[in-house]
Amino acid sequence: MATRLHVGNLPYTADPQQLTQVFGTFGEVVEATIVTDRDSGQSKGFGFVQMASEEGARGAIAGLNGSTLGDRAITVSEAKPRPERSNGRERRW
Repeated sequence: MATRLHVGNLPYTADPQQLTQVFGTFGEVVEATIVTDRDSGQSKGFGFVQMASEEGARGAIAGLNGSTLGDRAITVSEAKPRPERSNGRERRW
């Protein structure tokens, strides 16, 4: 079962290929994404990595949390489920 990880405090120059390479040393990476600002396209400094196995995810958390990527100490933890979002419209009858 795939496990999704949250990666915080990323350098703004980090890209998905770099995350795949770094996390790939702990197991198979299914997907790596960097969250960007909708308007500017600039990185928001965090992203997500989906590992193919729970063992790989645990290894990545233990091995990479607090480690340096670029010039920043990154944080790595298991991602929390995304909360339900309404469409922003409230129906009034």
